[in-house]
Amino acid sequence: MRARPQVCEALLFALALQTGVCYGIKWLALSKTPAALALNQTQHCKQLEGLVSAQVQLCRSNLELMHTVVHAAREVMKACRRAFADMRWNCSSIELAPNYLLDLERGTRESAFVYALSAAAISHAIARACTSGDLPGCSCGPVPGEPPGPGNRWGGCADNLSYGLLMGAKFSDAPMKVKKTGSQANKLMRLHNSEVGRQALRASLEMKCKCHGVSGSCSIRTCWKGLQELRDVAADLKTRYLSATKVVHRPMGTRKHLVPKDLDIRPVKDSELVYLQSSPDFCMKNEKVGSHGTQDRQCNKTSNGSDSCDLMCCGRGYNPYTDRVVERCHCKYHWCCYVTCRRCERTVERYVCK
Repeated sequence: MRARPQVCEALLFALALQTGVCYGIKWLALSKTPAALALNQTQHCKQLEGLVSAQVQLCRSNLELMHTVVHAAREVMKACRRAFADMRWNCSSIELAPNYLLDLERGTRESAFVYALSAAAISHAIARACTSGDLPGCSCGPVPGEPPGPGNRWGGCADNLSYGLLMGAKFSDAPMKVKKTGSQANKLMRLHNSEVGRQALRASLEMKCKCHGVSGSCSIRTCWKGLQELRDVAADLKTRYLSATKVVHRPMGTRKHLVPKDLDIRPVKDSELVYLQSSPDFCMKNEKVGSHGTQDRQCNKTSNGSDSCDLMCCGRGYNPYTDRVVERCHCKYHWCCYVTCRRCERTVERYVCK
């Protein structure tokens, strides 16, 4: 019996979703770049792990950027682990870069977050590097056109967000511009989520000020536009992750677009993270779906949130442990100039999922 065309199309689409969809975040393997690699010669670019050919070319033509890009990769790792420390999926698999498990290989909600955070982080790092004078190709951001408000004046050195967005997008989006990197649906999803990350970064730009005046009277303030810390951007993106929209790749007019699976009467919003495939509950270890499970994870007995023992342990229960912690206490400063402390011992209870 011949398979129906619709069944064949669905099988081909499912197969496409399983294959090669995470080239765009393999560059996070730069977080493992050894300090001994100076990155001051173009031949060093080929020694960097996780880059596609277009990114290697960008490295060669913008060698001065690469220390900043390496720094961004490390910041993504830290920010992701920090943001999801209280969740069943705790972003631990990101440290396997460039050889990810299926939680990041496929078009999941988790991969949507990592793509967005990665795009935001590289632009954030470049914008900050311009401000600190670490990059010869850029300097402070432009002075805003609007007045700063009564008692304020523009000054200082603004984060160069426009340059950060320009160069960051060139680097992080380069893998998605390669023809042979998975299905069109996955490319659209990754590019969309990367742009959501950059949008979150734009939204984090705020006015920062420093007071001037006699005896700290703050009679006048010098102000500039600065970005929030990456952890704040990650927190914003985590909120979007929790309300992410599942999408399908469907014809709209003469072209196919990503549209919400359950609400396909409207286009996808520019501000929302999107994903193509549902994730497991991450309760049990199953590498086939990219789940590390929550066995041996620490939980919070008094919490009602995602880190509570009931939710974190998926109803399996938990084991209580008592630890003795020795720490410095009752510290006293002596003139001049040393500090003495006593050693105190306290008991700490912790709870670990079965």
